[in-house]
Amino acid sequence: MGLNMSSSISEISKEVLLDMYYKMILIRRFEEKVVELYRAGEIPGIAHGYIGEEAVAVGVCSALRKDDYILSTHRGHGHSLAKGIHPRYLMAELFGRKTGVCKGIGGSMHSTEPEVGVIFSSAIVGGNIPIAVGVALAMKMQRRDNVVVSFFGDGATNTGAFHEALNLASIWKLPVIFVCENNFYAISTHVSRSVAAKEIADRAVAYNIPGKVVDGNDVIEVYKTTLEAVERARRGEGPTLIEARTYRWLDHGMYYLGPYRPKEEVEAWKQRCPIKRLKDLLLSKGIVAEDVLVNIERRVEEEIEDAVKFARESEEPDLDFVKQFVYVR
Repeated sequence: MGLNMSSSISEISKEVLLDMYYKMILIRRFEEKVVELYRAGEIPGIAHGYIGEEAVAVGVCSALRKDDYILSTHRGHGHSLAKGIHPRYLMAELFGRKTGVCKGIGGSMHSTEPEVGVIFSSAIVGGNIPIAVGVALAMKMQRRDNVVVSFFGDGATNTGAFHEALNLASIWKLPVIFVCENNFYAISTHVSRSVAAKEIADRAVAYNIPGKVVDGNDVIEVYKTTLEAVERARRGEGPTLIEARTYRWLDHGMYYLGPYRPKEEVEAWKQRCPIKRLKDLLLSKGIVAEDVLVNIERRVEEEIEDAVKFARESEEPDLDFVKQFVYVR
């Protein structure tokens, strides 16, 4: 975690910085609304919040082109919004409506929209990692310069799929970036009890690829580190493993598992809020006036209310509609 947020901000355009702020606020407000609706019984199934981790999704996706691809996880709302899925269609998916990104039959853990580069989301821990390698292999075989990103948590690094995927990606020098969102808990198990390595990024050494540890609550550091990995991948030099250390403010899911994290630990991480850090930096450096950020926040509030209204008013899929995605006619 070597980059300094304030010293590196001068190299980033005002447009990119404001877009980062907008997307982080969008994710935060979207997730806060989903928690409210989930607990009110309006959103069915299971949902996993991304509050507190916004800088990872936004920092990574801001370094990508629209035609680059990401593969997400069960905790994927933030990735989807950061890559460009409209909140209307993501909210409609959570409501189980026909207008959702997966026609209302995928739910919270399977948001997918190839048109903006969200090619697949898997609810299986580590399940998207080898698929990302397959997508990257396709890009290389087609002689395209697209980059593929796989997002996953610290628990996924203990699966066989993780190790097999990194090994193949390195051997074939594939344009894939592995982003481990280390929020220190695989459900309720602390990373120190399940990972023998001092740092998850150390595991990159075994596969002869760069392993980078970044402050996952510093969107600037995440962005610049990802840019380096993207440039390396586009040059044909192969993959990078990025360990972004961050923290989820909520429980594993939008339900309560009981106490397993010290309250002091949760509060300490909340003091490192990634959105507040960027906002304070933008204001202290005189990059924007506060009213500009206030207007962004107002715009987001309107977009979230519009997304909920759109989802509520959208049609629910019936059995005949669902059948067309299950059976071949």
